[in-house]
Amino acid sequence: MVLETKVKPLRKSRGGLVLLLGPAFVAAIAYVDPGNVAANLTSGASYGYLLVWVLVAANLMAMLVQYQSAKLGVVTGRSLPEHLGRRFKTKSRRLYWVQAELVAMATDLAEVVGGAIALNLLFHVPLPVGGLIVGVCSMALLTVQNRHGQRYFESAIIFLLIIVTIGFLAGLVLSPPDPAGMVGGLVPRFQGSESIMLAAGMLGATVMPHAIYLHSQLAKDRHPDARSTPARLRQIVKATRADVVLALLLAGAVNIGMLLLAASTLGGIAGTDSIEGAHAAIVNSLGPVIGVVFAIGLLASGLASTSVGAYAGATIMHGLLKVRIPLQARRLVSLVPAIVLLSVGVDPTWALIVSQIVLSFGIPFALIPLLRLTSSKEIMGEHRDGLVLRLAALISVVLIVALNALLLWLTFTGQG
Repeated sequence: MVLETKVKPLRKSRGGLVLLLGPAFVAAIAYVDPGNVAANLTSGASYGYLLVWVLVAANLMAMLVQYQSAKLGVVTGRSLPEHLGRRFKTKSRRLYWVQAELVAMATDLAEVVGGAIALNLLFHVPLPVGGLIVGVCSMALLTVQNRHGQRYFESAIIFLLIIVTIGFLAGLVLSPPDPAGMVGGLVPRFQGSESIMLAAGMLGATVMPHAIYLHSQLAKDRHPDARSTPARLRQIVKATRADVVLALLLAGAVNIGMLLLAASTLGGIAGTDSIEGAHAAIVNSLGPVIGVVFAIGLLASGLASTSVGAYAGATIMHGLLKVRIPLQARRLVSLVPAIVLLSVGVDPTWALIVSQIVLSFGIPFALIPLLRLTSSKEIMGEHRDGLVLRLAALISVVLIVALNALLLWLTFTGQG
């Protein structure tokens, strides 16, 4: 069974907060995937500290929606895709699955391409071969989940997340950002349509639709005894909130750190609009050791995030279509588009940024149903979203839709 979990209910004596953490750290890996690297480095190199505010706002939105998703799974015992599958008629369910699957494919494209770039930087492996290697390694990670259960999978992903954090933040030690620039970057503003496109890409890379779908599944599988008593459910919901805050604070620090590194190191240097060019500039400015550490972080990001992406795709398919396929088989099928793009010579950094823009357009399709479900007293009982949380979620949805509408208008009118 694809989404089978082998997690045993926690004994009372082991019910401490630390032992209840984990699902959010798996979801958080989606927030530091190679698509983030491309969007954040390009933003920092091209516009300095201008778009720091986008990452701060996006990370706050991510905390909000990931908590809602996890809480939905814990309180109801069903994932977001399962709830939608029960409510949509057959045709609507299939159409919804198509858009969700396109989002999952865009995610997979970014992650495989990013891993392939990392292997090329480290070992000069051709990009198509690197993509295949990333695909094979991600299959091995998914095998851990299938054979040994979610706790072991969580441990493997958290280990990779630590490597990602070190890899992407190490350069800040040698090239600290300008405090005045950081403060100025917190003021919301744009500079032309290209900065808006980058902001949409950064938003798509930070608030990840597939992570919203997946987190509800991870949380319900991780805490199968959550609804055993009202007191136990309240404990799990509290632990879930802490899990999300800690995991997304870490992911947010990594994202903002990438932009700050690019702003402090790569500004005004030609060729830094690609990951390869940014890596070369980092090596020239900070030395080969930091360059290697950065590339290792990128590789860990690609390996972990592509595994999580395949898991999310299986969750979406099962919830909406009631179809289960082996994770490894899904991994193999979804690998094909990325390998094709790498083989025909498409610019990999451009592909990464475009994939993140696709993700940003998928966000409302995940957020609006999630907001409606978690606001329902009938579905959530005492754990429904409060007024402040509902308003914050509504504002997030409006901002995301408005940004995407503005991006479309600028793109098709040729303005900016």
